[in-house]
Order: sequence, then C-alpha cells, then structure tokens
Amino acid sequence: MDKPAEQPPIEFDKLKGLVLDIARQRCPEAVLKAIVQRLASLSNVALARIWLIEPGDRCGKSCETGALCTDVGTCLHLVASATEPESPLTPSDSADSRQRVPLRVGTIGRIAASGDAVEIDLPDRALFDELQLNEAPTAELTGFLGQPMVHSGEVLGVLAVLLHQAPRPVGILWLRMVADMGAAAIANARAFEEIQRLKERLEQQRDYLCEEVSEAYFFGDIVGQSPALARLMQQIELVAPTDANVLILGESGTGKELVAREIHKQSQRRGQPMIKVNCASIPRELYESEFFGHVRGAFTGALKDRTGRFELADRSTLFLDEVGEIPLELQGKLLRVLQEGEFERVGEERTRKVNVRILAATNRDLKAEVEAGRFRQDLYYRLNVFPIEVAPLRRRKEDIPLLALRFAEHAALRVNRPLPRITQANIFQLQAYEWPGNVRELQNVIERAVITSHDGLLRFDLPSETSVAGPATLPGNSSDKWENDMEVVPEVEMQRRQRENILAALKKANGKIYGPGGAASLLGIRPTTLASRMKKMKITASDKFQEK
Repeated sequence: MDKPAEQPPIEFDKLKGLVLDIARQRCPEAVLKAIVQRLASLSNVALARIWLIEPGDRCGKSCETGALCTDVGTCLHLVASATEPESPLTPSDSADSRQRVPLRVGTIGRIAASGDAVEIDLPDRALFDELQLNEAPTAELTGFLGQPMVHSGEVLGVLAVLLHQAPRPVGILWLRMVADMGAAAIANARAFEEIQRLKERLEQQRDYLCEEVSEAYFFGDIVGQSPALARLMQQIELVAPTDANVLILGESGTGKELVAREIHKQSQRRGQPMIKVNCASIPRELYESEFFGHVRGAFTGALKDRTGRFELADRSTLFLDEVGEIPLELQGKLLRVLQEGEFERVGEERTRKVNVRILAATNRDLKAEVEAGRFRQDLYYRLNVFPIEVAPLRRRKEDIPLLALRFAEHAALRVNRPLPRITQANIFQLQAYEWPGNVRELQNVIERAVITSHDGLLRFDLPSETSVAGPATLPGNSSDKWENDMEVVPEVEMQRRQRENILAALKKANGKIYGPGGAASLLGIRPTTLASRMKKMKITASDKFQEK
C-alpha cells in the first residue's frame, strides 16, 4: 500500500519575509512583484500569479477573449507572475496577446466575480490553458489555489498558485492571509500614489501661480469708461458663463490676458486657477512636453514625470497666449486634444482625458495666416468660436485718466513713494501720444515717472508734442491729485487745433516730413506718428497741404 506523500513543512521564515516585504512597499508594482516572487520561492509553489480588475482596454481590438466579456468596461489584467527557480513552466505562444481574463469566465474569472476561493487537487489541461502555459509535468503539479484579493468588501483581483503537492489547511490559511494583506497593501499603495500625484500637481500649481504673480502686470481689474471698453465688457458677460472657446484679438500690450482672466473669473470654472501658456516662449522641441507633460526617461533631461499644462488645467481654463506662434507641425496634436479631450504624455502610451476650456490670444491676423498656409484652418475654426477684439489704447483715450490713476497708485505702493499729483496737463500729454505699446507701455511710463518724481509732480519720458489732445475729466475732485484751474477745451476744437498745427509745420518745412527741418522734427514727434495723423486727417504734402 502506497504511503501518502509527505507534506512539505511550513516555511515560516519565508512567509515572515513575505509579510515584511508587503508592509514595506509604497508602489503597487513593487507590492505585486514582492508577493509573487516570495511565494515562488517557497518549496511547494511552482507558479504564482496575480490578476487585478482594471478597465477593459482591449475589448473589440486585440483581445482574444473579448467575445466572452459580458461587461466590456472591466476585466482581469495579468499584472504579476513568478515561477520557481529552473521551472519547466513556460508561457504559451498566445500569452502575450491574452493578458486579459473576462469576469465570470473560467476559474480565475469566477473567483473574481464570486469572491470565493477555489481549491483544485489535480489541475487539468484546461486550467493550464487558462493560465496560458505550455505542456507542464502534471504529475508534479497536484494542487491549485485561487484566492480573491478583497479590500473593504471589494474584490480587487485574484491571487493564484500552482503547487507540487496538495496544500495543508494551514497553507490555505496562509494564502488567504497573504491575499488579504496584499489587497490592503495594493489599496494603500494606490492611495499613496494618488496622494503623491495630487501633491505634485499642487506643487506645480503653486510654482506656476508664483511665476504668474512675479510676472503679473499691475493692471488690476479692467479699468475704463470708453464705449469700446463697454462693448468689450458686454461680450465678456455674454460668453463667460458658457464653455465656448474664445479667440482674443488685439495688438501687443492691449491687455488680452486681462480679458482672458476676466472671462475665467466670470465663468463656472472660476474655482480653479486659470493656467497660462506663452506659446511664443516655448522652444520648438519642448512644445509637447509643455502642453502634455512627459514621463521620466522620455528624453534626455527628463529626470522625473512632469504634468503638462492641459492636465494642470483639467476642469479649468487654459489660456494660450500668442497662439499664432505654435509650429504648424504641432498644431494637429493640439487640435486632437481640443476635439476629443484626449492626449498622451511624451514617452507614455496611456491616454488621458481632460475637460479644458480654451481661451486663445494673438496679435496676428490668423485668417491671413491660414490663407498663407502657416496656420491650420480646422484649428482656426476650433479656436474662433467666439472672437473678441480688444481695442488699442489710441482708440480709447477716454480711459487714460482712470488707467493713469490706477497705475500711479500701484507704482507708488511698489516703490514706496508718496502718490504724486496727476495734473490735467499730464493727462493732455498722455492723450496726445499714440501709444504703440498700448496699455503695457502706459503702465511702464507711469511707473518710471513715479520713480523719478522727487517733488510730487509727474514728468513723462515721451516724445514732445506741440499740440494737445482733447481734455478728459479725471475721477474725483481732490485738490491733492488734480489741478482744476485750467481751461477745458472741447474735443472738436482740439482736433481742429492739431490739424492746423500740422498744416503749419508742413508749410514751414515745404512739405518735408522726415529728417532735420522736417515737419515731424518741428512738431517734436516721430515721423511715423506724423504720417499716421496725416493719413487719419486726410492731409497730404503734395497739394500745398490742403485737404483732399
């Protein structure tokens, strides 16, 4: 009579090492690797594998078991496997393409679906096929154990082992304990990864916002009372509550970013910070990384994972400043994320989804860029859902008094100086200038004047003007800010005087505009400024300086 096979001893030292290994890991992949490798080192274990329930990412594509799925949303993914040293067990030829197991299908699928353990004394060929193994010495494999990995009442996956001898009850108990500890460790490691991901995202948002604060212009809120600004505010109020993409057009320095911030401030996404990308300042080779992020090792210098601007702006607003500067070959990838809300980090195959509202700004004529073949037409239409044009400062000079006061207050605070007086003469001088740099130039001029104002009076470093523009009423009646004893001249009269002054200068210069003795030199303004005013007033130097 044959004696029953002697049961292998319980290797408590190795099991203790397994428990300690599980407790030490902070990465899900490390937890899984530690479990299967430690189990495979036990003398009675020939194979150890773990499947986890994850999204059904191959259904209907390359998954050979996809037709068996009753729930295409999830399935079991083979995530870790280890065999004993010098094992005869080898993966089958189809193993690489069958790393998924449908729920409720086969032994592994039933364990995951029911949450019940399975013990098989004599594994058969069907089980080897399910485990995706070639022919195995079945005489040497006389046991199979499958345990659900359960955490907080939820089945996370399945832990299975092939054994050389039928397990003892204490061995089954140990595997159950390892499965429970492994499930808890995986859940904790996933939570730790999520905390780290959120921590890194918050740090990146903090760094980003610190950069924004350090680079911000002290424009404050949108300031002014001109008709052009009133129309702009009406457009902002109309489009802000929607999720429509907005294309903000305007010359450099007009405050396009300020308009974008106001749209975000009035939108339903205002609870999250608006993320900005200056498309003109990104090196061509770093566009994808800046927009979509990268994983460690994706390219030289990628020392750690990096979250891109689209991911930072998830559920918020992304402001693409100078969008016309994006290279043509990269515009297709931008179009994809705008259309589908999907992207991949550089060096990563995982597709990520985001919900981002796009505000774009440019000082270029994008329609002309499209016609010239330098900007994709489909991207232009995707961005140009609701266009907003920001008027240049020369077309809203009524706003200069309010802007000057606001900038002077901010500048005085920044440089720790008393707020100087802004006189009517100051305002006339500011309004006489054409402001090619728009609001940004005005802000810089005011700040420079505040720094150099030692006697409480502002002096502006501008091209001198022999004529003044129309007057403006300054806010408030405080005598410490404004001088009110000057004559107020209507706008029509000032335009007439300016016209007569230009004609007089042209006559004295014999029609010469440029160079020494030219009309521009006599007026103390730039020749280009004089030419612009002459064109506006329909004055030419070829008809004895009379109106056309």
